[in-house]
Amino acid sequence: MNLNGLLKISPVFVMAIMMISGFDVLIAAPIATIYAAFIAIVTEKLSFQEVLDAGIDNVKEMQIVFFILMAAYAMAEVFMSTGVGAAIINISLSMGVTAQSVGVVALLVSSILSIATGTSWGTFAAAAPIFLWLSHLLGGNVVLTLAAIAGGSCFGDNIGLISDTTVVSSGIQGVEVIKRIRHQGVWSALVLIFSAITFYIVAIFMGLPSGSIEASTAISQIPDGVWEALANERASAVTLLEQVQGGVPVYMVIPLIIVLVLAVKGLPTLACLFSGIASAYIFGTFAGTIGGFNEFIELIKGGFADAGSWVIIMMMWVAAFGGIMKKIDAFRPLSTLVVTISKNVRQLMFYNGILSILGNAALSDEMAQIVTVGPIIREIVEKNVDGTPEAIEKLRLRNATFSDALGVFGSQLVPWHVYIGFFIGIANAVYPLHNFVAMDLIKLNIMAVIAVVSILLLTLTGWDRFIPMFALPSDSEVTLKKHKTEESIV
Repeated sequence: MNLNGLLKISPVFVMAIMMISGFDVLIAAPIATIYAAFIAIVTEKLSFQEVLDAGIDNVKEMQIVFFILMAAYAMAEVFMSTGVGAAIINISLSMGVTAQSVGVVALLVSSILSIATGTSWGTFAAAAPIFLWLSHLLGGNVVLTLAAIAGGSCFGDNIGLISDTTVVSSGIQGVEVIKRIRHQGVWSALVLIFSAITFYIVAIFMGLPSGSIEASTAISQIPDGVWEALANERASAVTLLEQVQGGVPVYMVIPLIIVLVLAVKGLPTLACLFSGIASAYIFGTFAGTIGGFNEFIELIKGGFADAGSWVIIMMMWVAAFGGIMKKIDAFRPLSTLVVTISKNVRQLMFYNGILSILGNAALSDEMAQIVTVGPIIREIVEKNVDGTPEAIEKLRLRNATFSDALGVFGSQLVPWHVYIGFFIGIANAVYPLHNFVAMDLIKLNIMAVIAVVSILLLTLTGWDRFIPMFALPSDSEVTLKKHKTEESIV
């Protein structure tokens, strides 16, 4: 890679160094964006207006995400206040969930919910207020539970039929969604199983309680100072705990079920989220958990305000950063390097996975990575690999899985990623007793680590042949074109 190529990728390192050094993302993102703009002007001879347009255009593409974000925050606030969260917590307690198993339950429930809804953000918004407070009542570890919710929330984004990332990543690689899901289905299931087992083992090693507990007993042990802090910082959390203690009708779980059913039928994410909000109001009115329409509107306004307080601002800067990085085609030198250093097709595919991770880190958005790096890794295969149509299709299926899996799961290992910002923002909003930071989510994100490490390791070593339908073509089925050229010269 020449100096020009290194300069193009250097904004990623600037962002990384600042985040690792402890800078707030609201400081790191603008500085990295300004630096990326400078690099764009120097390396590509772009005008300031062209650089500005690149950043703004990318922000415009995220407008729907901002609406989803606000709706997700509003639904979290509504679920906490109307009795939806309390009903699910009480049902979980009645089934004997303990501090050791709450992380596993949160992982499995959020995984199912994310497949049904096709959205990690909506799933996290629905699950966080329920399972963080359930973990608190049981004496669990809220950071471990947070990581479980995040991992499960991204599970459906990676394999769900109605997930936008699944659909787009498959389309860019030119493969059918159903073939893609079959290709990675067993691997994804194994990732979920091993993650659930590991979460449980970690909970045991943490010494978390193994006994069940009555909700009223746990709530009565909350100190007065905590109640006062909650009342000042998050009144809906007080409401949630009081509803858990006093009990709410079981039918208050119906709003969550409605969200699931509508998602399975293929309704858009926003429609699913607003259906949850509306149905929570209707059933909350019957249950007596809502004082009136004006009170309900205030809950929604509170959710919108939380979303706009810093998360949307952070995402706008990160999106602008990604837009500039796309404009200068920052990953083209890396793709050339990949072809040069690859000794066989398996290594080439491994490096395609690495490119997907680097793109995710650089663009700070999994969809931006999919649409930017996806065509690059497809071109790498098409221009540099010979093989039967069936063998090439297997490579395209793996590329699609790389784009998506290393997008949604890889995002949870990048401190400045928009996923991290959203998850941490929601967690702090619904559970203010702990000041969650990015490393809280990263250090115990067992599912993300297992998914990222396993797919790369299986690809590089060839061990993917032990997983049904997940194996890449053998060396006899595919070859690098440069090797054929070398042989013909000899």
